Amino acid sequence: MKVFYKDVDKMGIVYYSRYLEFFEAARTEMLSSIGLDYEKVEEKGAMLPVIEAHTEYKKGAVFGQDITVHTTIAELPKVKMKFNYKVTHLNSDEILMTGHTIHAFTNLNSRPIKVPDYIKSLLERHMNS
Repeated sequence: MKVFYKDVDKMGIVYYSRYLEFFEAARTEMLSSIGLDYEKVEEKGAMLPVIEAHTEYKKGAVFGQDITVHTTIAELPKVKMKFNYKVTHLNSDEILMTGHTIHAFTNLNSRPIKVPDYIKSLLERHMNS
């Protein structure tokens, strides 16, 4: 991702809340890359609302920088799914920030449900490869 002017504060550093938007974009891309996009999940009657978000800022990204948001799922979900994030400079291991989001599985009426079997099996295939 490129850091645009709209992403930074008066000091030219990425505004803290923008990282949550970066997380969302990276999470959506990661899920889509394994064949699990939000539209299909919702069509099949499930939702994944964020119920917790955590960020730790190490060093601010600045206007014009290219960054990478590394996104992983640490363990197979049961009723909640945790995504871990690490933001680095493009082509560098320098960590700018880390964080995670936790998502509940709900039906379309916002009632908690267990992870649907098709999601569980898809995640198992990709986490074990």
